[in-house]
Amino acid sequence: MASGKQKSGGVDVAAQDAASSAEIVRTLKSFDPPAPAEFSKDEELRAYRDMLLIRRFEEKAGQLYGMGFIGGFCHLYIGQEAVVVGMQMAMKEGDEVVTGYRDHGHMLATGMESRGVMAELTGRRSGYSKGKGGSMHMFSKEKHFYGGHGIVGAQVSIGTGLAFSNRYKGNDSVAITYFGDGAANQGQVYESFNMASLWKLPVIYVIENNRYAMGTSVNRASAETNFAHRGISFKIPGIQVDGMDVRAVKAAGDLAMKHCREGEGPMILEMMTYRYRGHSMSDPAKYRTRDEVQKMRSDHDPIEQVRQRLVEGHGMTEDELKGYDKEVRDIVADAAEFAQNDPEPDVSELWTDIYADAIPQAAE
Repeated sequence: MASGKQKSGGVDVAAQDAASSAEIVRTLKSFDPPAPAEFSKDEELRAYRDMLLIRRFEEKAGQLYGMGFIGGFCHLYIGQEAVVVGMQMAMKEGDEVVTGYRDHGHMLATGMESRGVMAELTGRRSGYSKGKGGSMHMFSKEKHFYGGHGIVGAQVSIGTGLAFSNRYKGNDSVAITYFGDGAANQGQVYESFNMASLWKLPVIYVIENNRYAMGTSVNRASAETNFAHRGISFKIPGIQVDGMDVRAVKAAGDLAMKHCREGEGPMILEMMTYRYRGHSMSDPAKYRTRDEVQKMRSDHDPIEQVRQRLVEGHGMTEDELKGYDKEVRDIVADAAEFAQNDPEPDVSELWTDIYADAIPQAAE
């Protein structure tokens, strides 16, 4: 061709693409990270207690795993507590949550009972899946928690489906869909992005970027390490958030919720967070140094940040905060005791909650 411009049916394709790209850039620029939310003393205390419950629960789960009471896989959430607690503070009744296999913290944040979660971890009949699901497969319709999914990235399609259901029903509920930096490279993620953007579905894609996926640094595994930009080609705005500061998470959650509830479609929140343990209990995490982990603990721990604000900004004493810690430890100790003594499910449970009960054709 003599000209560098390509035309299709009289339309200047290059000019059209340039205009579309400019629109995307303008959209992205309009979503700078908001300032951290201003918390009252009560809000700080709620965040402190909720994050502390997750931390102590996960520490106890790690102990029970080492003692042989928990089998199979067990992925701990220690260090990432501010992400789920901050997002939960931005939600309202009817909003839904779905996540991957690092899920105990998400369950507790939605209000699921510690006893039920720990009982499921130990395979007991009082567990949320009657002892048949284990660490990665728990659900609570009452708390709008849709799992717990063991297949990397599978929950992204499910979360998009939840959002489609909300759009179809005409309500203003939002589906909060969590996944990690490793899952962000899965193909089904981008199929979901495309569908959500086309139909302006009310879904928030929360990418919990803890930097190492299943043990490989994002710098070695991803060509684009700014995951907030992963939705550009689908015209989905995204922002990076300090996922170690519960106030920053809450502010970003508020912004994204408003965006979705007003019918503007999906949004990506990349939470810059950090897990202190390995990928799972069987991972020695030799791909990073102890000094790196310790520096994150000492400089950016999400619970310690809130503790300092409560002491320095709200005049709370160390003894008062120790009281909250004791309360949480008692709850977790009770859950562990209950889970170790609760009976295992009866063998007959093998034949419950299966498709053959609901679909006659399956029995045939």
